Amino acid sequence: MNTIDIRTVDVVQYLQPLREGGSMPAIVKADDDFLYVLKFRGSGQGKKSLISEFIGGEMARAIGLKVPELVFMNLEDTFRQTEPDEEIQDLLKFSVGLNLGLHFLSGAITFDPLISTADAITASKVVVLDSLISNIDRTAKNANLLYWHNELWVIDNGASFYFHHNWETWQNHLTRTFPFINDHVLLQQATALSDAATEIKKHLTREKINEIVNNVPEDWLTSESDVLNANEKRAAYNQFITTKLSMIDVLVKEAEDAR
Repeated sequence: MNTIDIRTVDVVQYLQPLREGGSMPAIVKADDDFLYVLKFRGSGQGKKSLISEFIGGEMARAIGLKVPELVFMNLEDTFRQTEPDEEIQDLLKFSVGLNLGLHFLSGAITFDPLISTADAITASKVVVLDSLISNIDRTAKNANLLYWHNELWVIDNGASFYFHHNWETWQNHLTRTFPFINDHVLLQQATALSDAATEIKKHLTREKINEIVNNVPEDWLTSESDVLNANEKRAAYNQFITTKLSMIDVLVKEAEDAR
């Protein structure tokens, strides 16, 4: 089993904002000379969207889906001083510290549900994964999928695990299904859901889930306004994912019925 090794890099150049995203990520250059799409801790959903992005992305990678490399990115408080846009100034100010970067796929094409296709097992894996992590943001309006070198790449899992926006009631979500799957952009192409579920169960072992969750930076899990501490949150993410995996057949049936 491959172990997770997340690199940490420093942002050395802010290049341009990506304004089509609600959280206004940006293309930046790091000290390793690569370009990344930087997801900011100071954006609307804050550190919780980074946690969703990270856990969802590494779960996708673990089950064999194509995901850009994820890196932790240090942002210093120097970039806002030369930034003329006040909105971006504030975003940079509140994002000083550890953020999340996705390797920039230069020349990638946005998935278009009207003309793009995915093979049955890949589409089915994405559908089942999004049911497991309660990802409400993979619709025809906003697919969050790219084509790069003739392969489908999964990006942007930041709207997953929405239970963590209210820690007082998070356990209420444990046994819920995911009716939002009805709006999934790949649902009609997902004709191998049972096979995908078998593959996912094989790769998402308790050890792998624990490893992914344990790689979430402590800093992202710390909040004075939350009722749980960092260790309790790690345990909650673990419990949520393992519980969803235990009911994967129910989630598959729900997706099949929606098809």
